[in-house]
Amino acid sequence: MSGNARASHATLERDHFLERLRSDACPDILVIGGGATGLGCAVDAASRGHSVVLVEAHDFAKGTSSRATKLIHGGVRYLAQGRLALVREALIERSRLLHNAPHLVHPLRFVIPAYRWFERSGFGIGLALYDLVFGTHGIHPRSLLDPEETAAALPTLARAGLRGGVAYWDAQFDDARLAITLMRTAIDLGGLAINYLPVEDLLLEAGRVVGARVRDAESGEQFAIRARVVINATGVWADDLRRMESPHADALLRPSQGVHLVVDRSFFPGPDALLLPGTRDGRVLFVIPWQGRVLVGTTDTARDDTPIEPLALAGEVDFILDGVGQYLSRAPRRADVRCVFAGLRPLIASRRGVPTGGLSREHLVDRSAGGLITITGGKWTTYRQMAEDAVNAAEACAGLSSRPCVTADLRLHGATARAGADAYGSERDLIDTLPGAGRRIHEGLTLSEAEVRHAVRHELARTVEDVLARRHRALFMDAGLALAAAPAVARVLAAELRRDGAWCEAETARFRALAAGFLADGRPAPCRMRR
Repeated sequence: MSGNARASHATLERDHFLERLRSDACPDILVIGGGATGLGCAVDAASRGHSVVLVEAHDFAKGTSSRATKLIHGGVRYLAQGRLALVREALIERSRLLHNAPHLVHPLRFVIPAYRWFERSGFGIGLALYDLVFGTHGIHPRSLLDPEETAAALPTLARAGLRGGVAYWDAQFDDARLAITLMRTAIDLGGLAINYLPVEDLLLEAGRVVGARVRDAESGEQFAIRARVVINATGVWADDLRRMESPHADALLRPSQGVHLVVDRSFFPGPDALLLPGTRDGRVLFVIPWQGRVLVGTTDTARDDTPIEPLALAGEVDFILDGVGQYLSRAPRRADVRCVFAGLRPLIASRRGVPTGGLSREHLVDRSAGGLITITGGKWTTYRQMAEDAVNAAEACAGLSSRPCVTADLRLHGATARAGADAYGSERDLIDTLPGAGRRIHEGLTLSEAEVRHAVRHELARTVEDVLARRHRALFMDAGLALAAAPAVARVLAAELRRDGAWCEAETARFRALAAGFLADGRPAPCRMRR
C-alpha cells in the first residue's frame, strides 16, 4: 500500500488523537520514541496490518534524528575498518530510500582531493572496492580526476600541491523532514503517533512489560496504554527506559557527540561535496552543500551524559574550522558560522576501551526478561532495516501473527514522480491553497505563512521550535534568522492553536533561549567527558 493511498491530506488534530488513545482497545504494538527508528517501527508495524501507537516525549526527531550529517550513505570509512556487511546493508537501504522518498533523498557527488602522489591511487583503489560492494545498488561509478578537474569541481579548494582527486556518489537528504514524512506515513496506514507524550513508567504485570503510563506534556493528563508488546526506540535514552523495568540493567550504549557547523555558500560554491580524510581523531570531515548553505562536520566526542539539548563542547568548533581551513582557499572563521548544532549517537557499548570513533554503527535488538524489545545503535541510512528487525522480534515476543515486511518498496507520504518536487512532495499543491501562501514569514527565509499553517494542521507542530527547527530548517541553517522570524511564527501558531498574546510572548522567549545554543558565540556546554 502506498502512503498516498489513503486520506493523506486530512487534518491531523492532536486532541483527536488523544481521544482515540483514551478510548481505543489495547494496540498490538506500543512504540516509545519518535525518532527515525521509532517512526520506522510504526510504519513497518502499521504496513503489516498490526495496530500500533507511537508516543514521543518531545517532538518527532527532536533528538539525534534531526542532527545528522544529512547523508544517506554506505560509509566510505567503514571499508577501511573491514565492515563490509555494514556497508553493503547501508547501500541496499540507500537505493530503497532513493526510490521510496525521491522528494527527500537525492544523489550527491563527493570529491576527495589528493595532495600527495600516492593518495590519488590509494583513494581510487579503496573506492573501487566501494563500487564493487555497490553491486546493483550504485548510483554512478567512481572516477579519477586530474588537478584541473578537481579544481573545477571544487572552486575554493586550496590549489598548492593539488595532484588530483577521486569522485564517488552517495546520497543526501533532509533528516527532520524525512522523520515527519515517516510520521505521516504511519498515520496514513492507520497507526497513531502523538508527540509531547512522555513515558512516566512502564506497566508491569507478573514481571512482564504490558504497556506504559504516559503524561500529556501540555495538559498534565496521564494515560495508561496497554499493549501486547512494547518497543523501546528511544535512541541514546534507551538505557533509561530499560531501567524502568530493571533498575540495575547493564548499559547497552556508549553515547558519542557529533557537532556540525553551517556557513555561507560563498565558502564552498558548486554542487559537489568535499570529503577530507585523516583528521587527528581518525574520522573524516564533510563539506556539503545543503539548503542554500554549507554544512561542515563532524566530531566524535564520548559523553557520559545524554542531555536533550546538547551543545558544542569547548574546542569542537575550532577543531572543525581548523580542519576545513587547511583545504579551502578562504577559510571560514568563527564569526562566519551561521549555526552550530550537536547530536548524540547511540553507539553499542560492545568494546570497552575503544574510542567511540572505532565503535560499530551496526544496530542491536534486545529482548528483556519482561519482554521489552529494545532497538538501538545503527544510523539513519539503515532505519528501515532496524525497524524490520524490531517488528519481527516484537511479533515473536508477543505471539502476534507473523506477517511479511513490505517497507522495502513502500513509497512514503508525499512521494511524487514530478520533476523538481520540493521537500513537501505532493503536499505542495495543498499548501498553496492555504491562507498566506504568498507571504514570507521573514525576508531571509523561504518559509511562508501557509507553510506554518500546514505544519500545525497536517504535521502536528505545536511550538515555534517545531516549525523553525524541524518542519522548516531555519534554526539549523541560520540561527540568527530563525530568531528574527520567531515572533511572526508564534503569531501564526497562536491563531491556529487558539492561544493568546501571553502564550506568544512566552513561546518566543522559549525559542530565544533555545536558539542561543545554536549560535557560534553561544556558551559551551558543560559535559562529563569520558576518560
